[in-house]
Amino acid sequence: MSKLREANRPIEDAVVGSYHKIEKKVVDSYRKIEDRFIDAFLAQDDESTEQARARVVQQREERQCQQDRRAGRRER
Repeated sequence: MSKLREANRPIEDAVVGSYHKIEKKVVDSYRKIEDRFIDAFLAQDDESTEQARARVVQQREERQCQQDRRAGRRER
C-alpha cells in the first residue's frame, strides 16, 4: 500500500495545485467585476473603490442592527 501512496503523491499534488490555481483565478476575476460594479454604481464623488466598499459594508451592518433591534422588540 505504501508504494501505491508514493506513486499517487505526484498526481495528488498536480490535481490540488491545479485546483488552487483555478480557485485563485476565479476569485481574482470576481473581485475585478465587483470593483468595477462598485466604481460604476456605488462610489460617490472622489471616493476610492476601497472607501466605497467599506462604506457599503458599514451601511449594511447598520441596517442589520436596526432590523435585529426591531425583531427583538416584536419578540417581547
